[in-house]
Formats: sequence, C-alpha cells, structure tokens
Amino acid sequence: MLDFSIVIPTYNRRNLLKIALDSVLNQTHASYEIIVVDNNSTDGTDELVKQYKDNRIRLISFNNHGIIACSRNEGVKASSSDWICFLDSDDWWYPNKHKRGEG
Repeated sequence: MLDFSIVIPTYNRRNLLKIALDSVLNQTHASYEIIVVDNNSTDGTDELVKQYKDNRIRLISFNNHGIIACSRNEGVKASSSDWICFLDSDDWWYPNKHKRGEG
C-alpha cells in the first residue's frame, strides 16, 4: 500500500505543472502516487504528463466546469491511499516535505 496520494488539479498550466511534478518526483520519500486531474487543457498538458515514464503518475481528464473542488474530489476518488495530499499545479514542494521521521 502506498503511504499517500498526491492530487494535482490543473488547467492550461503545462510549464508550471512540470515544475510541480518535478518537485514531487524529487522527494526523498518515494511511496506515493501522483494523480493529475486535467480540466481539458488545450496547451499540451496531457502530452507533458505522458512524457514522464513513471508508473506512480496517473492522468485523469475531467471537465470540472471551472469548479476546482470537483477536480480535487475526482482525484480523491481515484486515489489508492488513505492519506491525500493536494498540490496546485502552480506550486512546488521542497525535497524533504514528506521525509519520514526517525524513531
């Protein structure tokens, strides 16, 4: 079982999404999945996500009619973990955000 799922809702933020995805993939802790929920972007977001050859990344195309909470909820439904993290596609994480504590 994965330790947590990361839900990233996005719409037409291909360049920023790359930064967000790379920041997750650079985490020191690796037992997670990334669920990118794309609101029918027209900027090649789907092509960017498919370039990543990492089986922890899943892409869901979902029309949320501008309601970002719907995309987050769709990502939660698709998650495989009991723990959910949210990351907006225009944000990023420092490498030790999910570092396991000692002891």
